Amino acid sequence: MKKAVLISIGCVFVLSAIFLITAQSGGRRLLPMPETIFDSMQERNSQPLPVLKNPLIVVKKKERKLHLYDAETLVKTYDIGLGFAPVGDKQTQGDGKTPEGEFYIFTKNAKSRFYLSLGVSYPSIDDATRGWREKIISKQEHDAIVKAINEKKTPLQNTRLGGEIYIHGGGAASDWTLGCVALANEDIKEIFDALAVGTTVRIEH
Repeated sequence: MKKAVLISIGCVFVLSAIFLITAQSGGRRLLPMPETIFDSMQERNSQPLPVLKNPLIVVKKKERKLHLYDAETLVKTYDIGLGFAPVGDKQTQGDGKTPEGEFYIFTKNAKSRFYLSLGVSYPSIDDATRGWREKIISKQEHDAIVKAINEKKTPLQNTRLGGEIYIHGGGAASDWTLGCVALANEDIKEIFDALAVGTTVRIEH
C-alpha cells in the first residue's frame, strides 16, 4: 500500500514538473523527443573514421556490402541497397540496374533529398564505347563522355545510357533505388565526411 502511494506521488511530481516547464516555455517543448535522444546516443557512440590517405570504395553487389579501404587496408564495411533490378550491369536509362566498373566521385551533395550523396562517374569510357557501338548514343555524346572522364569531370548524365548514379542515404534494407547505392543515413554521413571528390569507386557484381 505504501509502495503504491509513493509511486503515485512520484508520477504526480514528474507530471507537475513537465507542466511547469511547458508553461514557462510558452507552450514550446523543452524536453527532447525520444527519437531525438536516440539520435544523440547514436552520434555519441559512433567512432569517426581515421584520416584516409589513399581511400578506395569497393561495392560488392552480390554481397550487398560497401567496403571502405585505405590503400590495401580494409577500414570498414557497410550494408547497402541497390537498384530495383540489381542483377547485371547497367545498360540503359531506367533499367533499374546499378552499374559495374571503375568510377570516381565527381561531386558531393550535402543537400541531397536522400540526406547526403556522392556522385559516381557513370557512364564510364567503356559504357560510352558500348553505347556508341550499339547506337544507343551519338558520336558527339560518346566523345563528350570520354573527354569528361579523361579530365576527371562530370560525364553526361542525361543520355540514353542513363546517369545520376549516387551513393546516398535513405536506408539499406532493400533494393529500392533507380540504380544508386543506398546506405543508412549514419553510414553515408561517415563516408561523406571522410572522402573527397576524385576518390575511386569500384563496383563489382
